Amino acid sequence: MTHRNNVTRYLDARQISYKAYDLPVEKLGATETARLLGVAPRIVFKTIVVARDKPKKPILAVIPGSRQVDLKKVAKFLGDKKVSLPTEREAELLTGLQAGGISPLALLNMGFVVLFDLSVHHSEAVHISGGERGLILKMTVRDLLAITRARIAEISQEASV
Repeated sequence: MTHRNNVTRYLDARQISYKAYDLPVEKLGATETARLLGVAPRIVFKTIVVARDKPKKPILAVIPGSRQVDLKKVAKFLGDKKVSLPTEREAELLTGLQAGGISPLALLNMGFVVLFDLSVHHSEAVHISGGERGLILKMTVRDLLAITRARIAEISQEASV
């Protein structure tokens, strides 16, 4: 039985369709998550916290598990000179969520700008963290973009090996 949390209660209250998957609670990468779910890594989206140069709220860059965030593209899209990746611990402090469970769904109405990679439009549905380690949600792209009020941009590149 899938556990419930604030994210699933929020979705249920708004009658937003999703399918929940319970996975091991240790920190898993998107590729390992995709393997466990039996899906392509390109439809398992991961959330990368991106710090802005100026004292503004960090960005949540949501990209396919098979790719890496392109900081130059993020900065250019935002009109910032520079953005950077905080450490894992800093990302946890900035979001209040544990790495491996950071999700825009758990940070709704918290002032974070959410940027989804343009590739999100390549699928009707994607898998994303449910706001805690071990909880993955499959949702339609339309619903996900609507509730996160996300902006769409080309913000990723092929992962270097």
